[in-house]
Amino acid sequence: MKMKTRKNLKVLLFLLPILLFAVVFVYYPFIRNIVNSFSLVNAKGEIRGFAGLENYRYTYGRKDFPQALKHTLLIAAINVPATLIITISLALLANKRRRLSPLYETLFTMPMSVSMSAACMIFKSMFSPSVGIINYVFGLKIGWFESKETALAACLILTIWMGIGFDFLLMLSALRGIPSHIIEATRVDGISPLRRIFRVQIPLISPTIFYVFCTNFVLAMMTSAPMIIIMGVSAESSATNTLMSMMYQSGFSSSDYGLAAVLSITAFVLTLGFTILSFVFERKRVHYQ
Repeated sequence: MKMKTRKNLKVLLFLLPILLFAVVFVYYPFIRNIVNSFSLVNAKGEIRGFAGLENYRYTYGRKDFPQALKHTLLIAAINVPATLIITISLALLANKRRRLSPLYETLFTMPMSVSMSAACMIFKSMFSPSVGIINYVFGLKIGWFESKETALAACLILTIWMGIGFDFLLMLSALRGIPSHIIEATRVDGISPLRRIFRVQIPLISPTIFYVFCTNFVLAMMTSAPMIIIMGVSAESSATNTLMSMMYQSGFSSSDYGLAAVLSITAFVLTLGFTILSFVFERKRVHYQ
């Protein structure tokens, strides 16, 4: 009995640092956020009273909320499938080891080495209407981040590019983890390369695809950095506002913590709901070896 108690105590001691970290930086802020969404909070972050559902009525009644919600869902709807298609395609191209494999594998994973803030500055320069390389190559004269019609598309390109590196590594590892005898059996049976991809390889890496889908969806719903760093509080920023960038502006720029809390809770509920639906789909479409 004493040995068992000592063993449990040892396990608890190992878990204690991460538990403390989770309580301080995850669970307490989350609970405080829920409380703030139902409270009157002053500019100092102090709770001054109970507001009930008033913060929710005010937030959902704002003219900029439907637009921010639309942009958030649009980014998730485009970013997730686009990143999946690109990274699976790149992984299939790089699957066979060649002499130059280390070179293009490094190139495909380059986005991992760039921070989001640095990438925002690079893309802002690339899409500049006067000195940007994009306009120069395609012979355009578009102010990508200066126009309400193109700002969201430019932000989308940036977020997709940033997600390629790590997802490519996951897809490539999954493809190379497929037993070689399975691939050889498909060649012996005369299965075409295209059929082998869709009937054998993709089903076998479906757990990795599902993981990438879920993580990318969460990240897409949390998208805010390009909108904050590049767009700032300009007149065009409303054309790219998401729930998270709107939350940042409300909480840090306007000190409206009640509004910021409601926006973060709304994003959390939407993300949780879509994730649960993904797990329902996972039971039918994901094949574990």
